[in-house]
Amino acid sequence: MSVEVHNDEAQNQYTITADGEPVGFAVYQVSGGEIAFTHTEVNPKEQGKGYASQLVRYALDDVKASGTLRVVPACSYVATWVQNHPEYQELTRR
Repeated sequence: MSVEVHNDEAQNQYTITADGEPVGFAVYQVSGGEIAFTHTEVNPKEQGKGYASQLVRYALDDVKASGTLRVVPACSYVATWVQNHPEYQELTRR
C-alpha cells in the first residue's frame, strides 16, 4: 500500500491518500506568524489505521522545515497529538 501526504495550499489543507485514494485531511489557516490547524478528518472506513497520526506528523514536520510559523493546535486531534509527542511542542512556542 502506498501512502502519501501533500500540502494542498490552494485548499489550505494537508491531504493523505492511500493507493491514490484520499482518506483524510487536516485544514489550516495561516495568519501573521501562525498556522492554526482547525480540523482533522479521516474517512470513517479508514479510521484506526494510523492515517491521522501520519497526516499530522507530516504536516508538523513540513511546518518545522519551512520556517518559523508558530503552530496553533485549534483542532482537538492535533492538540492531543502534540501533547502526546513532546518533541513537537516547541512548534507551539515559537
